[in-house]
Amino acid sequence: MIPSKPSQIYEVLKSMKQDDPSIEALAVVSLDGLPIVSLLPEGAEEDRVAALSAVILSLGERASEELKKGKLEQAYVKSESGYIVTTGIKDLAALMIVTDKTAKLGMVMLTLRKGIQEIEKLL
Repeated sequence: MIPSKPSQIYEVLKSMKQDDPSIEALAVVSLDGLPIVSLLPEGAEEDRVAALSAVILSLGERASEELKKGKLEQAYVKSESGYIVTTGIKDLAALMIVTDKTAKLGMVMLTLRKGIQEIEKLL
């Protein structure tokens, strides 16, 4: 599913990145791993990032179901250099945020929630 307003989604991603300087990259991807809109650092492969985002979300959903924890809300990956947070959007797409290690997760979640509300209006 490709949205009819990719430039508006791109502006939402840009605004999210400006709101939180710890955010390094963002991508909205289809649930089957195709890129829709992204704001990635130079050298990042959009197709690969999209596929990985969908895999992270899918594995999180499977784990949540298998362990009887209900519907997945977000999947987190924490590394020595920062976080990767992937969240579903209206069962149509996923939003992935990549942060540096200085990220304050509360602020990232606030930015994420606002961004999803805006993107949902565009999908």
